[in-house]
Amino acid sequence: MSRLLPLIGFLVLVALFGFGIWWNTQHDQREIVSPLIDKPAPAFVLPVLGEPGRSVDKASLLGKPYFVNVFASWCIECVHEHPQLLGSMRQLGLPLIGFNYKDDPAEATAWLAQHGNPFDTIVADRDGRAGIDFGVYGAPETFLIDGRGVIRYKHVGPITPEVIEGEIRPALAALARERS
Repeated sequence: MSRLLPLIGFLVLVALFGFGIWWNTQHDQREIVSPLIDKPAPAFVLPVLGEPGRSVDKASLLGKPYFVNVFASWCIECVHEHPQLLGSMRQLGLPLIGFNYKDDPAEATAWLAQHGNPFDTIVADRDGRAGIDFGVYGAPETFLIDGRGVIRYKHVGPITPEVIEGEIRPALAALARERS
């Protein structure tokens, strides 16, 4: 029996390894379900990027749906998603609020000057505290918030044409059905 223990241990490890591979092929590792979906967005008051003395709070955004896009100048994937923000996301017709996350304001401003500014308003969360309240893992992330301030959708990672067609448009359609 003592001679079989190493073999049994090895077989258990192989089984666990096989299960791990199977699990990863069955589940999208980028899919992170937010516990905030269908809950009120956290209250916040954040300064507007490049406009000292001006701030935006949750209450000022109530009344119509909007997107919040978390971005930063240090974010490599933000560069890849940026053309979608400048094009397809703007065509969806909702305000796009830029949420500059853990970034130096001068670097963020320079980044936007280089890549273009798709945002209606940009708030700066320099220390990341508001991001923690939103459950932000990093950049980029995008939220759809309804006119009552409730988070209806969250996407972790860059926005692509496939994400717009397969996730964002259906989320907007569901929101439209709720309002009617």
